[in-house]
Amino acid sequence: MPVKHANEVPARPVNAGKDTSIQILISPEEGPHFAMRRFTMKPGGGMPRHTNAVEHEQYVLQGRARITIGDEVYEVRAGDVVFIPAGAPHSYENTGTEDFVFLCLVPKLPDEIKILE
Repeated sequence: MPVKHANEVPARPVNAGKDTSIQILISPEEGPHFAMRRFTMKPGGGMPRHTNAVEHEQYVLQGRARITIGDEVYEVRAGDVVFIPAGAPHSYENTGTEDFVFLCLVPKLPDEIKILE
């Protein structure tokens, strides 16, 4: 389907995350090169330090969070763009009072997630 509304796409919990859900907006089967996901983290929610075999291109839609990439810590907010290289350890923590929502695009390549904590 070339056009759909994000609210029509079901959300499912991220098992490794805390109070975090994911929606697969454009699946690897739909997009020839990338998949598009939308993550929502409730206040106090987040994801533990982990690595992925593929890079991430992200755009923050709403809220505030602390993202650690490698040894660097970044305070991000709506409008920020985040690049996470393949294999880089990273984590998320919603530090705000509203949901932290971001789009995450990943290449259509095999991915392996390793939890480091």
